[in-house]
Amino acid sequence: MSDMRLIVAGAGGRMGRTLVKTIAETPGLTLAGAVEAAGASMLGQDAGVLAGLGANGVTVGTDVKALLANADGIIDFTVPAATVDCAMSAAGRGAVHIIGTTGFSSEDEARIAEAARRAVIVKSGNMSLGVNLLAALVKQVAQKLDDDFDIEIVEMHHNKKVDAPSGTALMFGRAAAEGRGVDLKQHTIPAREGHAGARARGNIGFAALRGGTVVGDHSVIFAGPAERVELVHKAEDRMIFARGALKAALWARGQRPGLYSMADVLGI
Repeated sequence: MSDMRLIVAGAGGRMGRTLVKTIAETPGLTLAGAVEAAGASMLGQDAGVLAGLGANGVTVGTDVKALLANADGIIDFTVPAATVDCAMSAAGRGAVHIIGTTGFSSEDEARIAEAARRAVIVKSGNMSLGVNLLAALVKQVAQKLDDDFDIEIVEMHHNKKVDAPSGTALMFGRAAAEGRGVDLKQHTIPAREGHAGARARGNIGFAALRGGTVVGDHSVIFAGPAERVELVHKAEDRMIFARGALKAALWARGQRPGLYSMADVLGI
């Protein structure tokens, strides 16, 4: 089988540059295009140079649709509006779209689901293999420990992250809610301030910390009477997200159109 040809959306950003580098290091993959938002300072630059690889002949542009004529898929860690546009473009070509973007509105989610009727979309709040395995553990622990155990999710990221709680924290929250058989929206404590009152039984709390250059730390705490269980994941390099996304792309290549998750990729 020929190499899978991928477009990197947001190629000038930190994750975009990491993806360009990781594609170059991954057998079976080739970089078919690199895009950035209109007006970005990286437009017209060589994607390989931006990624610290040296020139690779792929110039950063803006037209995803044109690039898809000679590509198999898009890897996308950008912003919700750009991701929705990429999903529509992927649907137009029946292409693969790997989504690591977070912070979607319910309307965004609906449009991505619509695009997945014609595109193969793998979407996850975190592409790390370890994080997705931990989410499966969170669900299992939540099933086994009843609501005598309060669930709190604490996350910390670098000071440039714009959404909170993180997509990963919400993913863990959904896993815990599924394990408990409850609706996360009806049982979420998004933040506490002032005289918040006693903690209600059965709710799932979130706390978001921002500072420095932290790639991503997450803890899911089950706090019960006189004991505490903590499940922890610490990301040390963005490369883990890139590797997971590229594993998802290779898996997605042979799938039928639909909306998939990393749990599907890992078979868990």
